[in-house]
Amino acid sequence: MKKIIIVFLLLAGSFAVEAQELVWETNVNKAMEVSKKTKKPLLLFFTGSDWCGWCIRLQKEVLKTPEFAKWAKENVVLVELDFPRRSEQTAEIKKQNSELQQAFGIQGFPTVVIAKATKKDGKVNFEGLGSIGYVAGGPAAWLAVTNDMLKKK
Repeated sequence: MKKIIIVFLLLAGSFAVEAQELVWETNVNKAMEVSKKTKKPLLLFFTGSDWCGWCIRLQKEVLKTPEFAKWAKENVVLVELDFPRRSEQTAEIKKQNSELQQAFGIQGFPTVVIAKATKKDGKVNFEGLGSIGYVAGGPAAWLAVTNDMLKKK
């Protein structure tokens, strides 16, 4: 009987973890399609995932929490724009990320930009709603700032 209960708890736990998994797009064009369908703005996460200490801390303290997952599913389309030093990326992703870094004037990492994107005559136009970096205080403090940005949409 104990074995059955343990197996049940393990299965239930794995479903709970799976339910919290978020989809982070790396292709901004694909993310824009999702944004258009869902009418949600983009959350562009500019990060140095394998070298930036503040990026790793933001991930751990905010972006990988259940509170953030719930908020993100309801409010935004997630886009990770990574600038790793040790991980390989395709030339297309490097070019895309670099162009977006320049377009938004990103000076440091982590930087999160909330933006609306529209495409007209083959040209993409981004309307920035605001940006944020690391904020101490966990998900509640970070989400308070991003919720203010979303009020602009």
